Amino acid sequence: MHSFRHQEFPDYTLQEFHPRRSRYCFMPVIYNEGSKFLRQMERMSANSGLADIIVTARESNDGCTDPEFLRKHGAQSLLQTKTPGAASSIRVGFWHALKQGYEGVVLVDGHNKDGVEALPDYLGKLDEGYDFVQGSRFMAGGEEKNTPFLRKVGIRLLMAPLLYYGGHFWYTDGTNGFRGYSRKYLEDPRVEPFRNCFTHLNLQYYLSYMAPKIGLRVIEIPVKRVYPDDGTVPTKCVGFSKNFEAFWEMVRTVRGCYDV
Repeated sequence: MHSFRHQEFPDYTLQEFHPRRSRYCFMPVIYNEGSKFLRQMERMSANSGLADIIVTARESNDGCTDPEFLRKHGAQSLLQTKTPGAASSIRVGFWHALKQGYEGVVLVDGHNKDGVEALPDYLGKLDEGYDFVQGSRFMAGGEEKNTPFLRKVGIRLLMAPLLYYGGHFWYTDGTNGFRGYSRKYLEDPRVEPFRNCFTHLNLQYYLSYMAPKIGLRVIEIPVKRVYPDDGTVPTKCVGFSKNFEAFWEMVRTVRGCYDV
């Protein structure tokens, strides 16, 4: 494995259900997603032969990380950390994936909003040599349903221009958590993703911004993202303070605050 200057990630536990079988891994990121993730895992299991499913989680207490359920539905392993923050779980997952020799990682949120059936499209783009594959519900061929109005405005009119300002790539859905990364990208010495400064949302923003900035191959592909019909928003980023924090993290990212 590439020798990283920074090897900072939280302590974690590993439960492995079977050895590595694929070139790529499919990695849901979860924390107390309950039945939403259990339903998503059932959908993901249909493609478990294409990419090993590695579940990376902040330790949960609602049954969504039940090892026997995960094993029965095709998971390769379960990683758990007690450290808060989605980026903490992602760093753990990336580190494990690179140690195991995977050639790429397809990351997805674990709240059952995403069209996980699009996995073959991500793997196809990684096979073609793309280093960062961003899913978009808003581009031609994509599908969105019940996206909260203010979220849609923020993604299209705030986050997209900021990412273009920093990385010079216009994402139509740049904060969508369904994305693929090549091993080459994660190991690039200009990136260094294993740093303790990445805790909540900033790692995902940083990786969206950095790939085009350093000249790697980036592409968006159409995906589906559906919010519930009852008006609920299954996300940890709710309320003015959380949304402002997300916006401010993006500002800091594109200003180069996390650049190596």
